[in-house]
Amino acid sequence: MNGAESLVRTMVKGGVDVCFTNPGTSEMHFVAALDRVPGMRCVLGLFEGVVTGAADGYFRMKGTPASTLLHLGPGLANGLANLHNAKKANSGIVNIVGQHAVYHIGYNAPLTSDIEGLARPMSSWVRTSPDSKSVAADGAAAIAAAKSAPPQIATLILPADTAWNEADGIAEVPAEQQRASYSPQAVEQAAKILHGDGEGTLLLMTGSALSEQGLALAERIAGKTGCTVMGPTFRPKMARGRGRFSIDRIHYVIENALPMLAKFRHIVLVESDDPVAFFAYPNKPSMLKPEGCEVHRMTSWGENSVAALEALAGAVKAGAKDVKPQALAELVKPTGALTFASIAQAIACAIPENAIMVDESLTTGRGFFPPTAAAAPHDWLQNMGGSIGFSTPLSIGAAIACPDRKVITMVGDGSAMYTIQSLWTQARENLNIVTIVFANRIYQILRGEFDNVGAGEPGQRANDMLRLDRPTLDFVALAKGMGVPGRAVTNADEFNKALTEAVAEPGPRLIEVQM
Repeated sequence: MNGAESLVRTMVKGGVDVCFTNPGTSEMHFVAALDRVPGMRCVLGLFEGVVTGAADGYFRMKGTPASTLLHLGPGLANGLANLHNAKKANSGIVNIVGQHAVYHIGYNAPLTSDIEGLARPMSSWVRTSPDSKSVAADGAAAIAAAKSAPPQIATLILPADTAWNEADGIAEVPAEQQRASYSPQAVEQAAKILHGDGEGTLLLMTGSALSEQGLALAERIAGKTGCTVMGPTFRPKMARGRGRFSIDRIHYVIENALPMLAKFRHIVLVESDDPVAFFAYPNKPSMLKPEGCEVHRMTSWGENSVAALEALAGAVKAGAKDVKPQALAELVKPTGALTFASIAQAIACAIPENAIMVDESLTTGRGFFPPTAAAAPHDWLQNMGGSIGFSTPLSIGAAIACPDRKVITMVGDGSAMYTIQSLWTQARENLNIVTIVFANRIYQILRGEFDNVGAGEPGQRANDMLRLDRPTLDFVALAKGMGVPGRAVTNADEFNKALTEAVAEPGPRLIEVQM
Protein backbone atom coordinates (compact mmCIF):
# COMPACT_ATOMS: atom_id res chain seq x y z
CA MET A 1 0.00 0.00 0.00
CA ASN A 2 1.10 3.60 -0.48
CA GLY A 3 1.31 6.35 2.13
CA ALA A 4 -2.14 7.73 1.40
CA GLU A 5 -3.78 4.33 1.82
CA SER A 6 -1.91 3.69 5.06
CA LEU A 7 -3.21 7.03 6.36
CA VAL A 8 -6.83 6.37 5.42
CA ARG A 9 -6.70 2.91 6.99
CA THR A 10 -5.19 4.38 10.16
CA MET A 11 -7.89 7.03 10.32
CA VAL A 12 -10.76 4.58 9.91
CA LYS A 13 -9.28 2.23 12.51
CA GLY A 14 -8.78 5.22 14.81
CA GLY A 15 -12.46 6.19 14.63
CA VAL A 16 -12.12 9.12 12.23
CA ASP A 17 -14.51 7.88 9.56
CA VAL A 18 -15.95 11.11 8.13
CA CYS A 19 -13.88 13.33 5.84
CA PHE A 20 -15.07 16.75 4.67
CA THR A 21 -13.15 17.42 1.49
CA ASN A 22 -12.11 19.99 -1.07
CA PRO A 23 -9.11 18.32 -2.72
CA GLY A 24 -6.65 19.34 -5.42
CA THR A 25 -3.82 17.76 -7.42
CA SER A 26 -1.57 17.01 -4.44
CA GLU A 27 -4.36 15.10 -2.72
CA MET A 28 -5.33 12.78 -5.59
CA HIS A 29 -3.62 9.74 -4.07
CA PHE A 30 -5.57 10.30 -0.86
CA VAL A 31 -8.75 10.59 -2.97
CA ALA A 32 -7.88 7.33 -4.78
CA ALA A 33 -7.31 5.59 -1.44
CA LEU A 34 -10.86 6.42 -0.40
CA ASP A 35 -12.11 3.94 -3.00
CA ARG A 36 -9.73 1.21 -1.85
CA VAL A 37 -10.42 1.53 1.88
CA PRO A 38 -13.97 0.88 3.11
CA GLY A 39 -15.46 2.77 6.02
CA MET A 40 -14.74 6.45 5.26
CA ARG A 41 -17.68 8.73 4.47
CA CYS A 42 -16.57 11.57 2.18
CA VAL A 43 -18.50 14.83 1.98
CA LEU A 44 -17.55 17.34 -0.70
CA GLY A 45 -17.70 21.07 0.01
CA LEU A 46 -17.38 23.68 -2.74
CA PHE A 47 -15.36 26.02 -0.51
CA GLU A 48 -12.83 25.20 2.20
CA GLY A 49 -14.69 27.30 4.78
CA VAL A 50 -17.64 24.95 4.33
CA VAL A 51 -15.35 21.96 4.90
CA THR A 52 -13.77 23.26 8.11
CA GLY A 53 -17.05 24.59 9.51
CA ALA A 54 -18.71 21.22 8.92
CA ALA A 55 -15.93 19.47 10.85
CA ASP A 56 -16.58 21.84 13.76
CA GLY A 57 -20.31 21.03 13.77
CA TYR A 58 -19.62 17.31 13.58
CA PHE A 59 -17.42 17.38 16.67
CA ARG A 60 -19.83 19.55 18.67
CA MET A 61 -22.63 17.02 18.20
CA LYS A 62 -20.73 13.72 17.97
CA GLY A 63 -17.96 14.40 20.47
CA THR A 64 -15.38 12.72 18.22
CA PRO A 65 -13.29 14.33 15.46
CA ALA A 66 -13.89 14.27 11.74
CA SER A 67 -11.16 15.00 9.22
CA THR A 68 -10.82 17.59 6.49
CA LEU A 69 -8.92 17.29 3.22
CA LEU A 70 -7.53 20.62 1.95
CA HIS A 71 -5.33 21.64 -0.96
CA LEU A 72 -1.95 23.16 -0.13
CA GLY A 73 -1.50 26.50 1.64
CA PRO A 74 -4.23 28.48 -0.17
CA GLY A 75 -6.79 25.75 0.49
CA LEU A 76 -5.93 25.73 4.17
CA ALA A 77 -6.01 29.54 4.22
CA ASN A 78 -9.53 29.54 2.77
CA GLY A 79 -10.62 27.34 5.67
CA LEU A 80 -8.87 29.21 8.48
CA ALA A 81 -11.81 31.42 9.49
CA ASN A 82 -13.95 28.48 10.51
CA LEU A 83 -10.94 26.72 12.03
CA HIS A 84 -10.65 29.83 14.21
CA ASN A 85 -14.27 29.36 15.29
CA ALA A 86 -13.62 25.65 15.90
CA LYS A 87 -10.57 26.40 18.03
CA LYS A 88 -12.57 28.81 20.19
CA ALA A 89 -15.19 26.07 20.58
CA ASN A 90 -12.54 23.53 21.61
CA SER A 91 -13.53 21.21 18.77
CA GLY A 92 -11.25 18.34 17.81
CA ILE A 93 -10.46 18.14 14.08
CA VAL A 94 -7.86 16.29 11.99
CA ASN A 95 -6.84 18.40 8.99
CA ILE A 96 -5.04 16.64 6.14
CA VAL A 97 -3.34 19.20 3.90
CA GLY A 98 -1.63 18.13 0.70
CA GLN A 99 1.80 19.55 -0.12
CA HIS A 100 4.02 19.51 -3.19
CA ALA A 101 6.37 16.55 -3.49
CA VAL A 102 9.42 17.13 -1.29
CA TYR A 103 11.78 17.40 -4.25
CA HIS A 104 9.46 19.94 -5.96
CA ILE A 105 9.15 22.44 -3.08
CA GLY A 106 12.52 24.05 -3.78
CA TYR A 107 11.45 25.18 -7.25
CA ASN A 108 9.01 27.75 -5.78
CA ALA A 109 6.05 26.74 -7.94
CA PRO A 110 3.00 29.04 -7.86
CA LEU A 111 1.26 27.16 -5.01
CA THR A 112 4.37 26.85 -2.82
CA SER A 113 3.80 28.37 0.62
CA ASP A 114 4.64 27.95 4.29
CA ILE A 115 1.82 25.57 5.17
CA GLU A 116 3.06 24.94 8.70
CA GLY A 117 3.19 28.70 9.28
CA LEU A 118 -0.40 29.06 8.08
CA ALA A 119 -1.59 26.15 10.20
CA ARG A 120 -0.03 27.01 13.57
CA PRO A 121 -2.28 29.93 14.66
CA MET A 122 -5.38 27.71 14.47
CA SER A 123 -3.83 24.30 15.18
CA SER A 124 -2.40 23.07 18.46
CA TRP A 125 -0.65 20.17 16.71
CA VAL A 126 1.16 20.55 13.36
CA ARG A 127 3.44 18.08 11.58
CA THR A 128 4.74 17.42 8.07
CA SER A 129 5.29 13.74 7.25
CA PRO A 130 8.91 13.40 6.09
CA ASP A 131 8.45 10.13 4.18
CA SER A 132 5.86 7.49 3.34
CA LYS A 133 7.00 5.21 6.19
CA SER A 134 6.05 7.92 8.70
CA VAL A 135 2.58 8.76 7.38
CA ALA A 136 0.55 6.20 9.32
CA ALA A 137 2.25 6.95 12.64
CA ASP A 138 1.88 10.69 12.06
CA GLY A 139 -1.82 10.20 11.29
CA ALA A 140 -2.27 8.20 14.50
CA ALA A 141 -0.58 10.99 16.47
CA ALA A 142 -2.87 13.58 14.85
CA ILE A 143 -5.94 11.57 15.83
CA ALA A 144 -4.68 11.25 19.40
CA ALA A 145 -4.21 15.02 19.59
CA ALA A 146 -7.71 15.68 18.25
CA LYS A 147 -9.18 13.27 20.83
CA SER A 148 -7.17 14.61 23.76
CA ALA A 149 -8.64 16.45 26.74
CA PRO A 150 -9.12 19.22 25.91
CA PRO A 151 -9.53 18.37 22.21
CA GLN A 152 -7.17 19.98 19.70
CA ILE A 153 -7.13 20.91 16.04
CA ALA A 154 -4.40 18.78 14.47
CA THR A 155 -2.98 19.52 11.02
CA LEU A 156 -1.01 16.84 9.18
CA ILE A 157 0.77 18.01 6.03
CA LEU A 158 1.20 15.27 3.43
CA PRO A 159 3.77 15.88 0.66
CA ALA A 160 2.65 14.23 -2.57
CA ASP A 161 5.54 11.80 -2.77
CA THR A 162 4.93 10.57 0.79
CA ALA A 163 1.39 9.83 -0.34
CA TRP A 164 2.28 7.84 -3.44
CA ASN A 165 5.42 6.02 -2.22
CA GLU A 166 5.21 2.60 -0.58
CA ALA A 167 4.33 2.45 3.13
CA ASP A 168 4.52 -0.29 5.73
CA GLY A 169 0.92 -0.43 6.90
CA ILE A 170 -1.46 1.11 9.39
CA ALA A 171 -0.64 2.49 12.83
CA GLU A 172 -2.38 2.13 16.18
CA VAL A 173 -3.79 5.31 17.64
CA PRO A 174 -2.42 5.80 21.16
CA ALA A 175 -4.92 5.27 23.95
CA GLU A 176 -7.15 8.28 24.42
CA GLN A 177 -6.14 10.62 27.17
CA GLN A 178 -8.63 10.22 29.96
CA ARG A 179 -10.75 13.27 30.59
CA ALA A 180 -9.30 15.01 33.61
CA SER A 181 -11.58 14.85 36.62
CA TYR A 182 -11.59 18.09 38.59
CA SER A 183 -9.86 19.70 41.52
CA PRO A 184 -11.57 18.81 44.83
CA GLN A 185 -9.87 21.87 46.32
CA ALA A 186 -11.47 24.12 43.70
CA VAL A 187 -14.89 22.61 44.41
CA GLU A 188 -14.34 23.06 48.15
CA GLN A 189 -13.44 26.71 47.57
CA ALA A 190 -16.58 27.23 45.47
CA ALA A 191 -18.71 25.64 48.19
CA LYS A 192 -17.25 28.00 50.81
CA ILE A 193 -18.05 30.99 48.61
CA LEU A 194 -21.63 29.84 48.10
CA HIS A 195 -22.10 29.17 51.81
CA GLY A 196 -20.80 32.64 52.64
CA ASP A 197 -22.25 34.78 49.85
CA GLY A 198 -24.65 32.80 47.69
CA GLU A 199 -26.74 35.70 46.44
CA GLY A 200 -23.62 37.67 45.56
CA THR A 201 -22.11 34.83 43.53
CA LEU A 202 -22.39 34.09 39.83
CA LEU A 203 -21.82 30.59 38.51
CA LEU A 204 -20.59 31.29 34.96
CA MET A 205 -20.77 28.05 32.95
CA THR A 206 -19.99 26.79 29.47
CA GLY A 207 -18.78 23.61 27.76
CA SER A 208 -19.94 20.32 29.24
CA ALA A 209 -21.53 22.16 32.16
CA LEU A 210 -24.28 23.31 29.77
CA SER A 211 -25.40 19.74 29.09
CA GLU A 212 -28.81 18.74 30.38
CA GLN A 213 -27.20 16.96 33.35
CA GLY A 214 -24.90 19.88 34.17
CA LEU A 215 -27.74 22.38 34.05
CA ALA A 216 -29.91 20.21 36.28
CA LEU A 217 -27.17 20.15 38.93
CA ALA A 218 -26.67 23.91 38.63
CA GLU A 219 -30.41 24.43 39.07
CA ARG A 220 -30.29 22.58 42.38
CA ILE A 221 -27.24 24.55 43.51
CA ALA A 222 -28.91 27.85 42.62
CA GLY A 223 -32.11 26.88 44.41
CA LYS A 224 -30.22 25.93 47.57
CA THR A 225 -27.70 28.76 47.77
CA GLY A 226 -29.41 31.68 46.00
CA CYS A 227 -26.54 32.04 43.52
CA THR A 228 -27.17 33.08 39.91
CA VAL A 229 -26.25 30.84 36.98
CA MET A 230 -25.41 32.34 33.59
CA GLY A 231 -23.63 31.41 30.40
CA PRO A 232 -21.20 33.54 28.39
CA THR A 233 -22.57 35.50 25.46
CA PHE A 234 -21.74 32.62 23.09
CA ARG A 235 -21.44 28.92 23.81
CA PRO A 236 -20.46 25.85 21.72
CA LYS A 237 -23.53 23.83 22.71
CA MET A 238 -26.29 24.23 25.26
CA ALA A 239 -29.27 22.08 26.25
CA ARG A 240 -32.45 24.16 26.20
CA GLY A 241 -36.25 23.85 26.09
CA ARG A 242 -39.02 22.60 28.34
CA GLY A 243 -37.88 20.62 31.35
CA ARG A 244 -34.37 22.07 31.26
CA PHE A 245 -32.93 24.78 33.47
CA SER A 246 -33.17 28.03 31.54
CA ILE A 247 -30.36 30.48 32.27
CA ASP A 248 -29.50 33.95 31.00
CA ARG A 249 -26.47 34.67 28.88
CA ILE A 250 -24.31 37.75 29.33
CA HIS A 251 -25.60 40.32 26.89
CA TYR A 252 -23.52 41.24 23.84
CA VAL A 253 -24.18 44.97 24.29
CA ILE A 254 -21.93 46.39 27.02
CA GLU A 255 -24.59 48.77 28.34
CA ASN A 256 -26.83 45.78 28.96
CA ALA A 257 -24.11 43.43 30.22
CA LEU A 258 -22.76 45.73 32.94
CA PRO A 259 -26.01 45.95 34.98
CA MET A 260 -26.46 42.17 34.64
CA LEU A 261 -23.17 41.64 36.47
CA ALA A 262 -23.12 44.67 38.75
CA LYS A 263 -24.31 42.92 41.93
CA PHE A 264 -21.82 40.07 41.95
CA ARG A 265 -18.97 39.96 44.43
CA HIS A 266 -17.78 36.53 43.31
CA ILE A 267 -17.73 34.76 39.95
CA VAL A 268 -17.09 31.00 39.89
CA LEU A 269 -15.87 29.88 36.46
CA VAL A 270 -17.03 26.48 35.22
CA GLU A 271 -15.04 25.99 31.99
CA SER A 272 -15.74 29.63 31.22
CA ASP A 273 -13.33 32.60 31.15
CA ASP A 274 -13.60 36.06 32.64
CA PRO A 275 -16.50 38.00 31.06
CA VAL A 276 -15.03 40.44 28.53
CA ALA A 277 -16.49 42.69 25.87
CA PHE A 278 -16.48 41.41 22.29
CA PHE A 279 -14.70 44.58 21.05
CA ALA A 280 -13.02 47.65 22.48
CA TYR A 281 -15.25 50.73 22.46
CA PRO A 282 -14.34 54.33 23.35
CA ASN A 283 -14.97 55.09 27.03
CA LYS A 284 -16.33 51.60 27.75
CA PRO A 285 -14.65 48.85 29.79
CA SER A 286 -13.17 45.72 28.26
CA MET A 287 -13.74 43.69 31.44
CA LEU A 288 -17.43 43.33 32.27
CA LYS A 289 -17.20 42.18 35.88
CA PRO A 290 -17.72 44.90 38.51
CA GLU A 291 -14.77 46.45 40.30
CA GLY A 292 -13.71 44.40 43.31
CA CYS A 293 -15.42 41.22 42.11
CA GLU A 294 -13.29 38.13 42.84
CA VAL A 295 -13.01 35.41 40.20
CA HIS A 296 -12.48 31.76 41.15
CA ARG A 297 -11.92 28.90 38.69
CA MET A 298 -13.66 25.64 39.52
CA THR A 299 -13.04 23.75 36.23
CA SER A 300 -11.18 24.33 32.97
CA TRP A 301 -11.78 22.98 29.48
CA GLY A 302 -11.05 19.26 29.44
CA GLU A 303 -12.07 18.72 33.05
CA ASN A 304 -15.21 16.88 34.10
CA SER A 305 -17.49 19.76 34.96
CA VAL A 306 -20.56 17.56 35.46
CA ALA A 307 -18.74 15.56 38.13
CA ALA A 308 -17.51 18.81 39.71
CA LEU A 309 -21.05 20.23 39.80
CA GLU A 310 -22.28 16.99 41.34
CA ALA A 311 -19.61 17.30 44.02
CA LEU A 312 -20.51 20.96 44.56
CA ALA A 313 -24.20 20.07 44.91
CA GLY A 314 -23.24 17.51 47.53
CA ALA A 315 -21.04 19.98 49.37
CA VAL A 316 -23.85 22.56 49.68
CA LYS A 317 -26.45 19.80 50.28
CA ALA A 318 -28.48 20.76 47.21
CA GLY A 319 -31.08 18.29 45.97
CA ALA A 320 -34.17 18.00 43.79
CA LYS A 321 -36.26 19.53 46.55
CA ASP A 322 -34.38 22.81 46.12
CA VAL A 323 -35.39 23.33 42.49
CA LYS A 324 -37.54 26.46 42.07
CA PRO A 325 -40.33 26.62 39.46
CA GLN A 326 -39.40 28.43 36.25
CA ALA A 327 -41.59 31.07 34.69
CA LEU A 328 -41.64 30.31 30.97
CA ALA A 329 -43.08 32.39 28.17
CA GLU A 330 -46.42 31.35 26.73
CA LEU A 331 -46.04 30.04 23.20
CA VAL A 332 -48.65 31.34 20.78
CA LYS A 333 -48.26 31.37 17.03
CA PRO A 334 -47.97 35.02 16.02
CA THR A 335 -49.97 36.81 13.37
CA GLY A 336 -49.50 40.04 11.47
CA ALA A 337 -46.24 41.79 10.74
CA LEU A 338 -42.77 40.29 11.00
CA THR A 339 -41.03 41.78 14.04
CA PHE A 340 -38.19 40.51 16.18
CA ALA A 341 -40.79 39.38 18.74
CA SER A 342 -43.10 37.63 16.26
CA ILE A 343 -40.17 35.89 14.55
CA ALA A 344 -38.97 34.59 17.91
CA GLN A 345 -42.43 33.30 18.80
CA ALA A 346 -42.86 31.58 15.44
CA ILE A 347 -39.53 29.79 15.76
CA ALA A 348 -40.21 28.76 19.36
CA CYS A 349 -43.53 27.25 18.33
CA ALA A 350 -41.97 25.38 15.40
CA ILE A 351 -38.94 23.78 17.10
CA PRO A 352 -39.45 20.01 16.97
CA GLU A 353 -38.45 17.58 19.70
CA ASN A 354 -34.68 17.06 19.93
CA ALA A 355 -33.85 19.65 17.26
CA ILE A 356 -30.42 21.18 16.80
CA MET A 357 -30.56 24.99 16.57
CA VAL A 358 -27.58 26.66 14.86
CA ASP A 359 -27.62 30.36 15.64
CA GLU A 360 -25.87 33.06 13.61
CA SER A 361 -28.74 35.53 13.81
CA LEU A 362 -26.55 38.30 15.19
CA THR A 363 -29.15 41.08 15.26
CA THR A 364 -32.54 39.44 14.73
CA GLY A 365 -31.79 36.65 17.20
CA ARG A 366 -30.98 38.67 20.30
CA GLY A 367 -34.52 38.15 21.59
CA PHE A 368 -34.80 34.45 20.77
CA PHE A 369 -33.86 33.06 24.18
CA PRO A 370 -36.94 33.91 26.34
CA PRO A 371 -39.56 32.23 24.12
CA THR A 372 -37.42 29.30 23.01
CA ALA A 373 -36.86 28.33 26.66
CA ALA A 374 -40.45 27.06 26.52
CA ALA A 375 -40.00 25.20 23.23
CA ALA A 376 -39.56 21.46 22.83
CA PRO A 377 -36.21 20.20 24.21
CA HIS A 378 -33.34 21.00 21.84
CA ASP A 379 -29.62 21.88 21.62
CA TRP A 380 -28.46 25.41 20.79
CA LEU A 381 -25.14 26.00 18.99
CA GLN A 382 -23.48 29.39 18.52
CA ASN A 383 -20.48 31.08 16.94
CA MET A 384 -17.60 30.94 19.38
CA GLY A 385 -14.95 32.80 17.38
CA GLY A 386 -16.91 35.62 15.78
CA SER A 387 -15.72 34.81 12.26
CA ILE A 388 -18.73 35.26 9.98
CA GLY A 389 -20.15 32.41 7.90
CA PHE A 390 -20.03 29.60 10.44
CA SER A 391 -23.67 28.53 10.68
CA THR A 392 -24.54 26.96 7.33
CA PRO A 393 -21.34 24.83 7.28
CA LEU A 394 -21.76 23.92 10.96
CA SER A 395 -25.25 22.64 10.23
CA ILE A 396 -23.80 20.17 7.70
CA GLY A 397 -21.55 18.56 10.28
CA ALA A 398 -24.30 18.55 12.90
CA ALA A 399 -26.75 16.88 10.51
CA ILE A 400 -24.23 14.21 9.51
CA ALA A 401 -23.36 13.55 13.15
CA CYS A 402 -27.06 13.28 14.11
CA PRO A 403 -29.02 12.14 11.03
CA ASP A 404 -32.16 11.42 13.07
CA ARG A 405 -32.46 15.02 14.30
CA LYS A 406 -33.78 18.11 12.51
CA VAL A 407 -31.28 20.96 12.22
CA ILE A 408 -32.59 24.53 12.05
CA THR A 409 -30.10 27.19 11.01
CA MET A 410 -30.79 30.88 11.68
CA VAL A 411 -28.58 33.32 9.82
CA GLY A 412 -28.58 36.92 8.59
CA ASP A 413 -28.41 37.62 4.87
CA GLY A 414 -24.91 39.10 5.06
CA SER A 415 -23.51 36.15 7.01
CA ALA A 416 -25.26 33.64 4.74
CA MET A 417 -23.36 34.88 1.70
CA TYR A 418 -19.97 34.02 3.21
CA THR A 419 -20.57 30.28 2.86
CA ILE A 420 -23.65 30.05 0.63
CA GLN A 421 -22.04 27.01 -1.07
CA SER A 422 -23.17 25.03 2.00
CA LEU A 423 -26.61 24.71 0.41
CA TRP A 424 -25.18 22.61 -2.41
CA THR A 425 -23.63 20.14 0.03
CA GLN A 426 -26.89 20.01 2.00
CA ALA A 427 -28.73 19.08 -1.20
CA ARG A 428 -26.12 16.57 -2.38
CA GLU A 429 -26.16 14.76 0.98
CA ASN A 430 -29.95 15.20 1.40
CA LEU A 431 -29.49 16.55 4.91
CA ASN A 432 -32.42 17.40 7.19
CA ILE A 433 -31.60 21.10 7.54
CA VAL A 434 -33.95 24.07 7.53
CA THR A 435 -32.06 27.28 6.77
CA ILE A 436 -33.81 30.50 7.83
CA VAL A 437 -32.26 33.60 6.27
CA PHE A 438 -33.23 36.93 7.83
CA ALA A 439 -33.08 39.32 4.88
CA ASN A 440 -32.97 42.88 6.16
CA ARG A 441 -30.78 43.94 3.21
CA ILE A 442 -28.09 45.36 5.45
CA TYR A 443 -25.15 44.32 7.59
CA GLN A 444 -27.28 45.39 10.55
CA ILE A 445 -24.71 44.28 13.11
CA LEU A 446 -22.12 46.56 11.48
CA ARG A 447 -24.53 49.47 11.33
CA GLY A 448 -24.87 49.22 15.09
CA GLU A 449 -21.12 48.84 15.54
CA PHE A 450 -20.56 52.00 13.46
CA ASP A 451 -22.39 53.91 16.19
CA ASN A 452 -20.81 51.96 19.06
CA VAL A 453 -17.23 52.80 18.07
CA GLY A 454 -18.07 56.49 17.73
CA ALA A 455 -17.40 56.71 13.99
CA GLY A 456 -20.02 59.45 13.56
CA GLU A 457 -22.89 59.52 11.13
CA PRO A 458 -22.30 57.30 8.07
CA GLY A 459 -22.15 59.10 4.74
CA GLN A 460 -22.99 57.74 1.31
CA ARG A 461 -19.78 55.73 0.93
CA ALA A 462 -20.04 54.29 4.43
CA ASN A 463 -23.66 53.33 3.84
CA ASP A 464 -22.66 51.62 0.61
CA MET A 465 -20.31 49.41 2.64
CA LEU A 466 -23.13 48.41 5.00
CA ARG A 467 -26.13 47.89 2.72
CA LEU A 468 -26.90 44.73 0.74
CA ASP A 469 -28.77 46.17 -2.21
CA ARG A 470 -28.17 47.18 -5.83
CA PRO A 471 -28.87 44.33 -6.55
CA THR A 472 -31.05 42.77 -3.86
CA LEU A 473 -30.07 39.21 -3.01
CA ASP A 474 -32.63 36.54 -3.93
CA PHE A 475 -32.02 33.64 -1.55
CA VAL A 476 -34.86 31.53 -2.93
CA ALA A 477 -33.26 31.67 -6.38
CA LEU A 478 -29.80 31.00 -4.92
CA ALA A 479 -31.14 27.97 -3.05
CA LYS A 480 -32.93 26.64 -6.13
CA GLY A 481 -29.72 26.91 -8.14
CA MET A 482 -28.02 24.63 -5.60
CA GLY A 483 -30.84 22.11 -5.35
CA VAL A 484 -32.57 23.32 -2.17
CA PRO A 485 -36.31 24.14 -2.30
CA GLY A 486 -37.02 27.57 -0.84
CA ARG A 487 -39.74 30.11 -0.26
CA ALA A 488 -39.92 33.73 0.86
CA VAL A 489 -42.23 35.02 3.60
CA THR A 490 -43.31 38.56 4.36
CA ASN A 491 -45.58 38.17 7.40
CA ALA A 492 -45.91 36.02 10.51
CA ASP A 493 -48.71 33.84 9.13
CA GLU A 494 -46.64 32.91 6.08
CA PHE A 495 -43.65 32.25 8.33
CA ASN A 496 -45.65 29.90 10.58
CA LYS A 497 -46.84 27.91 7.57
CA ALA A 498 -43.39 27.76 5.98
CA LEU A 499 -41.80 26.57 9.22
CA THR A 500 -44.41 23.87 9.81
CA GLU A 501 -43.98 22.50 6.30
CA ALA A 502 -40.17 22.72 6.27
CA VAL A 503 -39.83 20.96 9.63
CA ALA A 504 -42.17 18.18 8.52
CA GLU A 505 -40.47 17.53 5.17
CA PRO A 506 -37.25 15.48 4.81
CA GLY A 507 -34.15 16.94 3.21
CA PRO A 508 -32.97 20.54 3.10
CA ARG A 509 -35.27 23.55 2.89
CA LEU A 510 -34.71 27.33 2.92
CA ILE A 511 -36.97 30.12 4.16
CA GLU A 512 -36.13 33.72 3.32
CA VAL A 513 -37.67 36.03 5.92
CA GLN A 514 -38.04 39.37 4.15
CA MET A 515 -37.94 42.03 6.85
